[in-house]
Amino acid sequence: MKLTNLLTSAAVALGLAAGAAWAQDKTKVGFVYVGPVGDGGWTYEHDQGRKAVEAEFGDQVETVYVENVAEGPDAERVMTQMALEGADLIFTTSFGYMDPTINVAKKFPNVKFEHATGYKRAGNVSTYSARFYEGRAVQGTIAGHMTESNVVGYIGSYPIPEVIRGINSAYIHAKKVNPDVTFKVVWAFTWFDPAKEADAAKVLIEQGADVILQHTDSTAPQAAAQAAGNVITFGQASDMAEYAPKPRVSSIIDNWAPYYIARTKAVIDGTWESVDTWDGIGPGMVGIGEISDAVPAHVKEAALAIKASIADGSYHPFTGPLKKQDGSDWLAEGEVADDGTLAGMNFYVEGLEGDIPQ
Repeated sequence: MKLTNLLTSAAVALGLAAGAAWAQDKTKVGFVYVGPVGDGGWTYEHDQGRKAVEAEFGDQVETVYVENVAEGPDAERVMTQMALEGADLIFTTSFGYMDPTINVAKKFPNVKFEHATGYKRAGNVSTYSARFYEGRAVQGTIAGHMTESNVVGYIGSYPIPEVIRGINSAYIHAKKVNPDVTFKVVWAFTWFDPAKEADAAKVLIEQGADVILQHTDSTAPQAAAQAAGNVITFGQASDMAEYAPKPRVSSIIDNWAPYYIARTKAVIDGTWESVDTWDGIGPGMVGIGEISDAVPAHVKEAALAIKASIADGSYHPFTGPLKKQDGSDWLAEGEVADDGTLAGMNFYVEGLEGDIPQ
């Protein structure tokens, strides 16, 4: 073989080796989504966080995702495949992924896992969530002021503590500004199903609700309210601003990007540890979407005041006196709920009607 050919072959081999080493140096970050990235709500905001990771780290990272992954065995299969394909860090972004995350993490001790809204941790599994109930306090304040029928409808996804906390917080703060308000809750038993969510909204409107809150992920309730007329809504997880200024008058926005960037950086620099993170309005994980001009100025002022007091820590949405639905004492005057009780909340506060499904 000629010397030039030998040199060329050597150069190609070195180039391939360098390319392989560069590829191996990339940190691979996976995301498992319960809904489609275009849902306009929960999954959309998680995917915005994924894109923020790419923008922050550029060629240092590779991100992958799988959308519409059902909670249960299918989730475990998807996580396993991601780990087998070289993911260094996997974010599993729905409550029902909790046990699958723990199961897969045991099989891949060198892979880091981050589970959203759950409570089970391991040496290579962190948990993270947002204090959505803080945003519900702001929404409840607006809802209590603006309802004319005194009936507020609430679309629940699943009867888990996260959702129950939100219902309680919204009700407490609506009741504070409107003693005559009542809540009606319809359980959709889904995170994302536009048809079911629209039907739930229509049922609540037929029952007299002129305000609809939701803990489901699609914009279908917004569309149902818009069609009904004279019904206001709030964006869930994302701004849903295409329905502003009415029916959508404000929103809770989940801002996952700073957390995803920080946790990816920890993997890159070797400082990642298993932690539990639960942040709210103050740290910026929970945002309040612009309050539209459909909301009277004095109501907007009241809503922004409670947002500010939550953000600076001078007010907690669960501050006594508060009783449980059965009339038993829960929090004394000035007493604040502890995180342990909130994390496992399985009861309604006094005044809410109906039972929590088991």
